[in-house]
Amino acid sequence: MAFGVYVHWPFCAAKCPYCDFNSHVRASLDEAGWIASIEKELDWTAEAQGVERPIVETIFFGGGTPSLMSGKAVGQVLDKISRNWRMTNDIEVTLEANPASADAARFADYKAAGVNRLSLGMQALNDADLKALGRLHNAAEAEAALKLAMANFSRVSLDLIYARPGQSEADWRSELTRALSFGTDHLSLYQLTIEPQTPFAQLHKSGALQILDEDMAADLYGITQELTEAAGLPAYEVSNHARPGSESRHNLIYWRYGDYAGVGPGAHGRLSLNGQRVATATVKLPERWQDAVMKDGRAFADFVDVQDGEAAREHLLMNLRLTEGLDLSAYEKRWSMRPALEKITPLVGHELLTLSGDVLRTTPQGRLVLNAVIAALLN
Repeated sequence: MAFGVYVHWPFCAAKCPYCDFNSHVRASLDEAGWIASIEKELDWTAEAQGVERPIVETIFFGGGTPSLMSGKAVGQVLDKISRNWRMTNDIEVTLEANPASADAARFADYKAAGVNRLSLGMQALNDADLKALGRLHNAAEAEAALKLAMANFSRVSLDLIYARPGQSEADWRSELTRALSFGTDHLSLYQLTIEPQTPFAQLHKSGALQILDEDMAADLYGITQELTEAAGLPAYEVSNHARPGSESRHNLIYWRYGDYAGVGPGAHGRLSLNGQRVATATVKLPERWQDAVMKDGRAFADFVDVQDGEAAREHLLMNLRLTEGLDLSAYEKRWSMRPALEKITPLVGHELLTLSGDVLRTTPQGRLVLNAVIAALLN
């Protein structure tokens, strides 16, 4: 089973009003101190796995804004991982970057440190919407950052948010067409959602922020599938599109329900320890996390055994996000259970699922109502 390491860098230059990720703004940072804490947590995780540790196939620096890290810091983390685990020769090392913190020297340092894939959070391609989303860069800066990324890394992904307030079908068709013209091998295209406990949630509740209705959002989703398919970057997951062979290998570990270590404030993980699957989540507040790690080597807010029944539910939920679908025979071999045929058949009849041989897949219509499909299978 593939194994990956997720490193969470929780710091940002500013907090975007739509974001509910564990991100924090600090006036100043002791980067060396934070890196020492991450290294200590990596040591604890490796020791917990014992002598027969899995081989690391992917590493992902997420945030927050990992592109606020220095190349030296990234290199130190990668070196620590390499001393704790064996790594595949073709390891995928991704770093998320913000155009506002992009420059040629920084990207060159990341490449020298071992990063070989960059994910750039452009989010929109016009200045008005970027300002409304709370981004610190403008459209020209985003495109300049993308050119730098593509000059330094052979694999580049860009992120866009659609179904933004006031966005029309023509607007999104034009914007996505432009994004596809840049020539990246991967796009993450997320529909704007109003997350609780965010400034956008407060604005929406007060009526100051109007979002698109479900029908309009579905139409934009349809345009997304049409244009990406035509450009040779079909959806391989609900919100992710890639040229064949350029899928995010790290994210595929999540969706195929593999094992991954999560280190850093607020990171989540799924580990197999002594034959037991364990769900981990670290303390969110960076300072509390750091204090605990320096004292005990770890800082878990949650460290919970996942029983097979719950693991099977999680696996189904994650895997049906993928266009490749779920191999029911392999699923049954792993968990000694499978979704009942009497629950699958009506969903096939409503063209929300397909069952080909023993592979269960969601249709494009099914992915639009994925939560309802999964609920029907599991309840």
